[in-house]
Amino acid sequence: MTVMQTTTAAPTEQSDSAPAEICSAPPRRHPRPEGQDRYTISEVVAFTGLTAHTLRWYERIGLMSHIDRSHTGQRRYTNRDLDWLDFVTKLRLTGMPVADMVRYAELVREGETTYPERRELLEQTRRDVVSRIAELHDTLSVLDRKISFYETGGS
Repeated sequence: MTVMQTTTAAPTEQSDSAPAEICSAPPRRHPRPEGQDRYTISEVVAFTGLTAHTLRWYERIGLMSHIDRSHTGQRRYTNRDLDWLDFVTKLRLTGMPVADMVRYAELVREGETTYPERRELLEQTRRDVVSRIAELHDTLSVLDRKISFYETGGS
C-alpha cells in the first residue's frame, strides 16, 4: 500500500495486486532501493519517528495492511509501507479521526471502485483543515496585538 493521490487527475492503469497511487507532494527518498527494501520494526521506528507500539497498533486496527514477516516471525516493512506511514502521519496531523483513517485504509484495499468515497473523506478532511487554519490565523492576530501592546509598554 502506498500514499494516496489527492489530486483530481484520472487514475492510471494499475496492476490488480495493489494500487500504486501517490501523494501530490514529491516522494521522500527511501533508505534502500526497491527489491532491497526490507526494514525491521526498529529501522522503521528510526525512519518515521513512530514507536514500535504505534506500528503494531496500526497493524492490529487495520490501518496497515498485512506486514510481511521473516522466517523468524519478525516484521519486514517495505518502501511502500514507509510511504503509507508517511501519508498516515500526515492524516494524523490533519486531525482526521482514527476511525476515518481506518475506513480510508479499508477503502484502499477494496480497490479503484472506492475512489469517490476516498475522495469525499479527503475533501472533508481538507475542509476541516482549512477551517482550523482560519481559526489559527485569528488566534495569531490576537497574539500579535497583545505582543504589540506589551512592546509599546501598554499604551
